[in-house]
Amino acid sequence: MEESYIQNLFAQRIGGNQYGKSNAVYKFEKIKRAKQAALEANPGKEIIDMGVGEPDEMAFPGTLEVLSEEARKPGNRGYADNGGPDLKAAAADYLRTVFQVNRIDPQTQILHSIGSKAALSILPAALVDPDDYVLMTTPGYPIFGTHAQYYGGRIHQLPIHRNNRFLPDLKSIPGEILEKAKVLVLNYPNNPTGASATPEFFAEVVDFAKRHQLVVVHDAAYSALIFEGKPLSFLSVPGAMDVGLELHSVSKSFNMTGWRCGFVAGNPLLIKAYGDVKDNTDSGQFLAIQHAAAWCFQHPEITQEIAAKYSRRMDGLVAALRQSGFDAQKPLGSFFLYVPAPQAAVGSDDGRIEFPTAEAASQWLIREKLISTVPWDEAGPFLRFSVTFAGQGEAAETRVLDEIGSRLSGVRFEFPAG
Repeated sequence: MEESYIQNLFAQRIGGNQYGKSNAVYKFEKIKRAKQAALEANPGKEIIDMGVGEPDEMAFPGTLEVLSEEARKPGNRGYADNGGPDLKAAAADYLRTVFQVNRIDPQTQILHSIGSKAALSILPAALVDPDDYVLMTTPGYPIFGTHAQYYGGRIHQLPIHRNNRFLPDLKSIPGEILEKAKVLVLNYPNNPTGASATPEFFAEVVDFAKRHQLVVVHDAAYSALIFEGKPLSFLSVPGAMDVGLELHSVSKSFNMTGWRCGFVAGNPLLIKAYGDVKDNTDSGQFLAIQHAAAWCFQHPEITQEIAAKYSRRMDGLVAALRQSGFDAQKPLGSFFLYVPAPQAAVGSDDGRIEFPTAEAASQWLIREKLISTVPWDEAGPFLRFSVTFAGQGEAAETRVLDEIGSRLSGVRFEFPAG
C-alpha cells in the first residue's frame, strides 16, 4: 500500500518521515502490557500496583464543596487567561506560612499554571534557543528536556546516585557544556528517588547559577509531602529569587491530580516571560478550579494529613521489603521508595532467574508475583515503589503490605555487592 503524503510532513522533532514506524515499546507501555498479561494468566487474582504515581484518594470534601459553589457563579464562566487574583494571593500566603518565603509579590512573582507539567512544557519556549544546553538529573522527570529539544536545545544529563544522597554533582559538568548552558532543572523531593534537598545544597545551586549565569527551574511538586522536619522551598534560600523559578501544584499535595492547577513563583522577569508565552499557549484554568486550589493553599493541614498516611505506609513497605533482602531506606518525603533492583531471584518455580536490568526484575515481579513497580536503569538498576496503592483505611493498608510480604517470602533475592 502506498504511503500517504502525510508521512513526509511530520516535524523532525517527533521523527520526521519515520514517525510512527518505530517498534520500540516504552517503559510504561511495557508495564501496562505486562499487568494485562498477568491478569489474563491469573484470572481472579489481584495486581498490587506499586507503580502508580498519583494519589489513591479523591480531593478532600471541603475542596469539592468550594468547587461546587464556585462552579455555579456566573462570573467564573469565562476565560481565566493568566489567572485570577485569589490564587495568586493564596499562593503567596502558602509560600510564607509553609515554606517561610517571606518576601514575594503575588502580582509580579506568581502566576497560575494548568499543573506543573504544563508549566514545564511552556518554559523552554521562553528560555531555550538552538544549541543551548539544559542541565537535568537522570533519572528524572523529562518534560522540560523534551520541549527544550523540540526547540533545538541539548540536554546534559547529571546522574544522581545514592552515595551522594541523589543530589547532582555540579562540579562534574564540563566547562564547554557550561559555556552553552542556560537552565538547570531540579526536582526535590525527587521523582523517582524520593530524595530531599538541603538548604546547603540549594545555597550551592544559587551560587553556581550566579557564577555561570543560569536559570534554575525547581519542580516542587512533592515539596510539602514530607515525613519529618519542615518543608523546604528553593525560594527560601537567599539569592534564589535572583536566579530562578519554583513550580507548585495541588496534584500530589492535595489529592487533585486530575484538576490540573498550580502556580509558578520566583524571579519577576522570568514570571513575565512565562506569562507571555503562556498567554499564547492556553486560556487559563477554569476559575472555579483555581478558587478551589486557592482554598487548599489556605489549608495546608490537608497535606499534613496526606503525608502522615504516606509515612505510615512507607514504614510498612520498608519493613516488608527488608524482610525479603531489599536495601530499602525510608525517604524524607514524597510517596516514592527507590531501591536497588535484585540481580537474581532464587527459589521460585523456575529455579534461579537472573535480572540483567531493573526492567527485567520489574517484569518478573509483575509476571510471577503480581506486584507492579517502575524500573529505572538510567543511573544503575533501581525499582520505584509508590505507596499510593489502593487501600482505604489502615486495615486495608496492612492487608496490602502483608500480602506483599507473603508474595515475596518464598524467594531469595540476590543483590550486587556494595
